[in-house]
This record gives sequence, structure tokens and C-alpha cells, in this order.
Amino acid sequence: MASSLRGEVLNLYKNLLYLGREYPKGADYFRSRLKAAFLKNKDVKDPEKIKQLIARGEFVIKELEALYFLRKYRALKQRYYSDDNQ
Repeated sequence: MASSLRGEVLNLYKNLLYLGREYPKGADYFRSRLKAAFLKNKDVKDPEKIKQLIARGEFVIKELEALYFLRKYRALKQRYYSDDNQ
């Protein structure tokens, strides 16, 4: 693996690990799944395949951010708006 791709993979792993702290099923669940996913692909040597996997990881980051934003939005909506049908 090229050193620049290695850095990207490590950065992706760190970002996902950071985002996983607030995962709804728990940080330990997310960490074990994340580690398994990265270990499954540890023997990939093709730079194009690695770039595809990095792109998939970045997509997961965007999905997690959307999930957290939606959760925060729902919490604020419940806090400030009543469910009365008037």
C-alpha cells in the first residue's frame, strides 16, 4: 500500500472511531464492527480497490453524520413542539 493511501486509511479509521462514540447501539458495538470491517480488507494491495474502499468509508461517515443530525433534530423537536393536534 502506498504511504499516502495508508495515511488516508488511518485517517478514515480514526474519523469513524470518533464518530462511533455516539452510535445508537453503543460505542463497543460500533468499534467491534469497524475493526472487523478493516481487518477483512487488510490484505487488499490494489490501489484502485483501496480507493474504492476509502470512498465507501467516507460515504459511511456522511451517513453517520446524517443519523446524528436527525437524532438531534428529533430531540429538539420533541423538546420544543407539542404533539397536540389542534
